[in-house]
Amino acid sequence: MTRHQNEPENFEKKIEVKGHLIDSMILTRIFDKIMDQKGEFEVEEFKIGKMKKDHSYVRLLVKGRSKNHLEKMLQEIYRDGAIPVELEAVKFQPSPNDRVIPDNFYSTTNNPTYIYLDGKWVKVENQMMDKIVAVNPNKGTAICKMIKSVEKGDLIVIGETGVKVVPPERPRQGLGVFQFMNSQSSIEKPTQAMSKRIAEDIFKTKRNGGKIAVVAGPAVVHTGAVSSLAKIVKEGYVDVLLAGNALAVHDVEYALYGTSLGVNIDDGTTAFMGHRNHMAAINEIFKVGSLKQAVVKGVLKKGVFFECIRNSVKFILAGSIRDDGPIPDVVTDTVEAQTRYKEALNEVDLVLMLATTLHSIAVGNMLPSNVKVIAVDINPSSVTKLLDRGTGQAIGLVSDIGVFLPSIAHYLDELKRKSVSKRV
Repeated sequence: MTRHQNEPENFEKKIEVKGHLIDSMILTRIFDKIMDQKGEFEVEEFKIGKMKKDHSYVRLLVKGRSKNHLEKMLQEIYRDGAIPVELEAVKFQPSPNDRVIPDNFYSTTNNPTYIYLDGKWVKVENQMMDKIVAVNPNKGTAICKMIKSVEKGDLIVIGETGVKVVPPERPRQGLGVFQFMNSQSSIEKPTQAMSKRIAEDIFKTKRNGGKIAVVAGPAVVHTGAVSSLAKIVKEGYVDVLLAGNALAVHDVEYALYGTSLGVNIDDGTTAFMGHRNHMAAINEIFKVGSLKQAVVKGVLKKGVFFECIRNSVKFILAGSIRDDGPIPDVVTDTVEAQTRYKEALNEVDLVLMLATTLHSIAVGNMLPSNVKVIAVDINPSSVTKLLDRGTGQAIGLVSDIGVFLPSIAHYLDELKRKSVSKRV
């Protein structure tokens, strides 16, 4: 039908969305985003799943005031899982140069993403947030890439056409702490009860063959929790440890001198000439060449990194301009450190972020939204920043790490004893 000259132009699009739309608040978010931008919608079809595992389905007609207004609304709701009823193939353009991408590039979320290529949905591999999608039409594949990895001629997805995002849904069955907590971050959560639930999730993850990463800051040592983390590593609950120079330096300082930042951990008193202990610790590692050599030569006899080395637990230390030393094991090239972090996080099921804001946010940006994240910090803003920077699946616990880690170690011991007694 041809539109007459005086007839107003319609700026509308039919979209559909499927999933656990009500209990996971997906449909509410879509409605909110349309109304927030002063758009209109009509519900053309609405089917509610009757059983717990059944998906619901909604078809909407979204109306805008102009083409640009409609496109802005669609961009927002597509990221909540909506797709056009009339599917269009994904669009892409070649990269004009190494580390240069087309202006209209598609910027990824951390949610599972698919592109509509050659008549079928293709899953984007290596999912991360705030990255780009490179397509190989010949192989029928797509991969999430950092800009630094883009090479001239790479085919980069542009616009929102032909892209489907699958947002996280509320768990349909008990998942320990992830079912127990009905809000993502609060200072009013019962720490002991939460610690027990988190320990259960850690124990179940390892029992089911899952992989756990720990991201930790030097407060683990300062608060006296270093022995607890070392024990958790020794017992096999950690597959990879990600940190900075400071955690390693103060872990070694405590192992050699019993202090952290010159303060005796056991009684909280200031050690004589303790202000130089962290530098002395760095010096001892430089003498032997590395943390591993410090263990091999008997210099380092306890602590987190002693247990990592003794139990073949991978660790990566990312450098910073603030670092003293840094010790030889630290990766001082931040781009290289970022690459190593990402490689170490492949196939991780659970990440514990312990008292470190910057490293937690960095790791959060590398994780797909189906990886469970538990962030613990005594500073509420540290937990909130992680959630605000896009790691929406994270559960935050505002607690002193010096109380939290000993509780986790204790509850893991209890779970192990119960498991052994059941087998006997």
